[in-house]
Amino acid sequence: MFYFLANWLKTMFSPPGIGVFQYITTRAFSAAITALVISWIFGPVIIRILKKHQIGEQDKLELTGVGSHHLKAGTPTMGGLIILLSVIIPTLLWANISNWYVILVLITTLFLGGVGFLDDYLKVVKKMKKGLIGRYKIVGQVFIGVVLGGVIYFFPELFGKNFELYNTITTVPFAKNLNFDFGILYIPAVIFILTATSNAVNLTDGLDGLAIGTVGIVALALALICYFSGNMAFANYLNIVYLSGSGELTIFCASLVGAALGFLWYNAYPAQVFMGDTGSLALGGAVGALCILVKKEFLLPILGGIFFLEALSVIIQVGYFKYTKKKYGEGRRIFLISPVHHHFEKKGIHEAKIVVRYYIIAVILAILTIATFKVR
Repeated sequence: MFYFLANWLKTMFSPPGIGVFQYITTRAFSAAITALVISWIFGPVIIRILKKHQIGEQDKLELTGVGSHHLKAGTPTMGGLIILLSVIIPTLLWANISNWYVILVLITTLFLGGVGFLDDYLKVVKKMKKGLIGRYKIVGQVFIGVVLGGVIYFFPELFGKNFELYNTITTVPFAKNLNFDFGILYIPAVIFILTATSNAVNLTDGLDGLAIGTVGIVALALALICYFSGNMAFANYLNIVYLSGSGELTIFCASLVGAALGFLWYNAYPAQVFMGDTGSLALGGAVGALCILVKKEFLLPILGGIFFLEALSVIIQVGYFKYTKKKYGEGRRIFLISPVHHHFEKKGIHEAKIVVRYYIIAVILAILTIATFKVR
C-alpha cells in the first residue's frame, strides 16, 4: 500500500524525500518495525481472548517427567495468529503486492497457517486428541506445493525477464558456476521441500522460544539472500543467479524478523503463549517457499540445520525402534526421547539453556550460509 502511495505522490507532487520509500532497504526496516509494533499491540489482546475461551495447551503424556512440561498445560496456544498478523500486514503495507514473488510467499504462508489453525482448532476447541488427521495435513502441504511449483514451472513469465532460464534450477553450495536442474521433477521437489520444512519447524516447536527464535535468525539471513538475489550488482559480484524482482522478498523476510522478535517477547521462557501448528506450519512453509523462490533449496540443510537436526532425530528414533522391534522383538531407542531437544532435557539440561545454545548454533549456521557465496 505505502509502496504504491509513495509512487503516486512522487508522480503527482514530487514532495522532497518521498523517493526514499522506493528503496527496498527503507521499506524492509519499516516493515520490521511495523511487525514488531503490531505484535506488541495485538499480542496481549489475542492472548486475553485465548485465555477467556480457555484455548490452552493440553497436557502431553509423552512428556511426563521431562523438564517442567507438566506445568505448561493450559498455557494459551494458537498464538501463531499473532505471528501471521505481524507478518502479513507489514508485507501488504510496505511491499509491492503486485510482485509474484511476494504473492506466492504470502499465499503459501497463509494456506499452511490455515492448515495449522484447523489442526489446533480440532485439538484444543473440539478436544480431538490427534487434531487434523496426518494424511489430511499432508494433502494440504502437497496441494500448496503443487500450486507453488506449478506456477513457477508453467508460468515463469510472471516473474520477470529471463526467469524461464532459471525456473527449474537451483544453486549448488560451495560450487562456482554450477547449478542443478530439477527438470520435470521440479514440482515433486517443491512438494517435498515445503512438506519437509513445515513439518521440521513443527517438530522444533517444543521448548519456549525455540522455534520462533531460530526462525527469526533464519529469516534475517534470508533477507540478505533475497536482497542479493534481486540486486544485479550484488548478484554479479557474488556470482549467483540474478532474479529481477526477488528483492521484494526482503520486505517479507524483514516482517518475519520483526514478528519473530515480537512473538518471542511473549513466548520466551516461561512462555505466556504458544504458537501451535498455526504458527509452526506457516513459518516452516514460509522458510521453504523463500528458499525455493530465490533458488537456494540446497542451502536449507545448512541454513535450517536446527530444523534438519530435529526432524532427523525423529526419523532415526522411529526407524531404529521399528528395526529393533522387528529384529529383537523389543523396540530400542537411540535418544532418550525425540525430538532431540527433549533428549537434552531428559539429560537434565534446563530448557532455557538448550534454547540459547540452539540460537548460537543457528547464528553460526546463518553465517556459514552467507559464507557459501564466497567460499567456492
